Amino acid sequence: MDDVIFIDKPAGMTSFGVVARIRRVLSKEKGKKVKVGHTGTLDPFATGLTIVVVGAECKNASFYTKLDKVYEATILLGKSSTTGDIEGEITEVSDTVPDIARIEAVLTKFRGKILQSPPIFSAIKINGRRAYKLARSGQEFEMPKRQVEIYDLEIIDYKYPELKVRTHVSSGTYIRSLAVDIGEALGVGAYCSELRRISINKWHVDNAQTLKDMGIDD
Repeated sequence: MDDVIFIDKPAGMTSFGVVARIRRVLSKEKGKKVKVGHTGTLDPFATGLTIVVVGAECKNASFYTKLDKVYEATILLGKSSTTGDIEGEITEVSDTVPDIARIEAVLTKFRGKILQSPPIFSAIKINGRRAYKLARSGQEFEMPKRQVEIYDLEIIDYKYPELKVRTHVSSGTYIRSLAVDIGEALGVGAYCSELRRISINKWHVDNAQTLKDMGIDD
């Protein structure tokens, strides 16, 4: 029971929801409550690799959290979202269609070490309170910028308004913020409409199991 479990998280479920379901199954098998945790949240609308730690392995959760990650994302150009993703309030920004050369030029600005402002709707704590709770209550606050590193950022496909990219990033990088920043740099607005975590360090989502594989249907 002291182990790690690699899960391909489905859309529409929080990382905490994944943990709760696995804890329920393992605790039932063991006949007692089993300690289970995750190693970094993945937004509810996102899918992909989630590392779940069990039992004594929970003490090593921070090790997995700090590892580099690879994502594939669809960035919707021309609109903005209050949350940087599909769950926010969507606003039309521009009907300008950037050409591929313009997009490539903008992406070069985001490769390497950059300063990034995390989304206000995130689990980061501001003076002891979660940012998303402050945002939902209507309180105004400033998100501190943090340095992150984008090792690689490439275009997979582009058919306006959808820009599909693959990016290899350091721990702490928010792809929602990256999408918004790319939209601002292009002058057209953007948000992340689809997000999938492909790998964490050497572990790939192709080798992960689904919740259904574990007998979890809800």
